Amino acid sequence: MESAIAQNVRSIIEEKGLKQCSVAEKAGYSKQTFNAMLTGRKRVTDIDVMKIMLALEVNANELFKVEKQEVRGRG
Repeated sequence: MESAIAQNVRSIIEEKGLKQCSVAEKAGYSKQTFNAMLTGRKRVTDIDVMKIMLALEVNANELFKVEKQEVRGRG
C-alpha cells in the first residue's frame, strides 16, 4: 500500500513542476533511493521526512496532509 506521504510528495513535485531526480539530489539521495521511498520499497524515516521537506520547501502540514475521508476510514 502506498503511503500518504509518498502520494503527497509526488503531488507536490507535480504541482511545483519539479523533477523527481532533482528533488532527490537536493535532499541528498540517489534517484533510485528516492524512488524506493516513494514506491514503498524503502521505509521513510523521520530524518528522511525532514530532508524531503527542505528539498521541497514545504512544511510538515503540507507533507502529511491526509484527506478527511481517509482519516475517518481508518478506525
